[in-house]
Amino acid sequence: MPDSSRGPLRLAVLADSDTRWKWGALTARRIAPESSVDGYLLRGRATPTARQLAETDTGVDEPEEITAINFLRLIGDLQETDTENPNSANNTAKVAGNSEDAPYDALILACVGGSVQAMLHGLARAWHGAPRRTVVITGYVGVVYEKLTDGLLLRHGADIVLANSAYDASRFREQFRGVRADSSAVTECALPFLAGAPYDPRAVERGERPYRVVFAVQPSVPGTRKDRAYLLERAVEHARRHPEREVVLKLRSKPGEHTTHIEELPYQRLVERIKGETPANFSLAYGNMGEVLDGTDLLVTVSSTAALESLHRGIPTAVLSDLGIREQHGNHYFLGSGCFASWDELDGGHVPTPDAGWLADQGLRRDPDEAFAPARARLAALVHQAAEDGLPPLDPYYTVRTAPGYLPGVLARHGLDVKGEPLAGFQGGPDPTTGVRGASKRLLRRTARGAYRAGVQRVAPLIRRWGQL
Repeated sequence: MPDSSRGPLRLAVLADSDTRWKWGALTARRIAPESSVDGYLLRGRATPTARQLAETDTGVDEPEEITAINFLRLIGDLQETDTENPNSANNTAKVAGNSEDAPYDALILACVGGSVQAMLHGLARAWHGAPRRTVVITGYVGVVYEKLTDGLLLRHGADIVLANSAYDASRFREQFRGVRADSSAVTECALPFLAGAPYDPRAVERGERPYRVVFAVQPSVPGTRKDRAYLLERAVEHARRHPEREVVLKLRSKPGEHTTHIEELPYQRLVERIKGETPANFSLAYGNMGEVLDGTDLLVTVSSTAALESLHRGIPTAVLSDLGIREQHGNHYFLGSGCFASWDELDGGHVPTPDAGWLADQGLRRDPDEAFAPARARLAALVHQAAEDGLPPLDPYYTVRTAPGYLPGVLARHGLDVKGEPLAGFQGGPDPTTGVRGASKRLLRRTARGAYRAGVQRVAPLIRRWGQL
C-alpha cells in the first residue's frame, strides 16, 4: 500500500444514517483534502432517502447502499487482489489514477458503536495474515452526552478515534486508561461541519432581513408528546409576542424519514393540532443547517449539535432550560456555556452570552486547518507505516475473553460470529442491483422500510398509550 507521497489517498466512508454520512464524508475531506472518497451506506432502519442525502451537501458522490457482510466481502476482495499482486500494476495504477482494484488507504467508520465494533472484528478477519491493511478511523458525529463508556469501548481498536475537542480527547483517554486499554488512537480534531461566515449582527439594522429566531428541534429530545407540544406552543407564542421577528421551526426530517435517532412524534404532526391559526411570522423549514444559520439571529434548541455550529459562527444561542437541565435531554453537556435560557426569558428579550473559556474547551471558533492538523499528521504517519512496515492487526478491547456475554450479541446483529466470520444462514449474500430481480429487491426493501417506519412512528406509540390506560 503506497504512502501519501505517491499520489492522492483513496478513502472509503461507511455510514448508517444521513448525519453520520455527513460527518464521515466531511471528515474525509478535512483529513485528506486531495483524496478520492467512495461512500457506502449500511442498510438498516435509518438508511436515508435521496432528499436527505442531498441535504447533507458533502460534495461527495451519492453513497452505495450495502449490507455489513457484503461490505466486508468487498474489502476482503480488494485485499486479496493487493496480496496476490503486491508489486504489480495495481499499485502503479494507483499512483497514476487511484485504481479501483487497490485497497483503500483509509476507511472511516461513521456508524453507531455496535456497528463499528462489528466492522472491526470483521475487518480483522478479512485482513488476517495480510502483509498490509487499511487505516481504520472512527469517531462521533456530534455532542457526546450519553453512554460515553459504552460507545467508546465499542470504538476501541480503530487506528484513529477522533475527538471533536480537547475536552472530548481528555475524556476519551481517561475512559480507555480506566480499563487499561491503549489510548494512543485518540486524536483531537473538530466537528468537520463547523464552517460558514461569521455572524453579522448589523444585517437586521441595515434592513436586509427581519430578526430571525430558529428553533432547531430534535427527533428524540424531548421524547414525550406533552413536552414536545409544550416547546412547539412556546415557539408559536414567541412568534405571536414578537410579530416583527421571523420564528422558524427547523426540522430534521419529513414524516417517514429516519435520521440517527427515531422520531416517533414528528413536529409536523403536532403543528397540525395547534389550537387556532399559527401566526404569519411562524414557519417550518428543512434544508442544510449551515444555510439556515446564514440568516439566523438567535438559535434555540434543547441540545442539538446545531448549537455548536451557531456558537462557532458567533450566532447568539439559547439552550432551553424549560424542561430542566437533565442527562436524558442532553442539555447538561452545556453546563458552563452561559447559554441556558427559558422561553420566558427569550420572550422578554434576553440574549445569552457564551463563556469564552467553555468555547475554547469545545474547540469552537478555531481555524479548521489548525484543528485537523493532528489528524492529518497521524493519518499520514499510519499510511506511511502501512506501506513500509505494515500495521499491527486490529485489536479491539472487546474480545470473547474480555466480554464473552456481550460481544457475541453485538456481532450477531450484523451477521458475524465471534471470529468475525459470517454466520451460517445469515441473509447477507449477493445482492444484485440491476435487472428485474434487482428492481424487485429495491422495491421490496423500500416497502419493508416504510412498513417498519410506520410501525415505529404510529403503531408503537399507540400500543404504549394503550398500555398506560
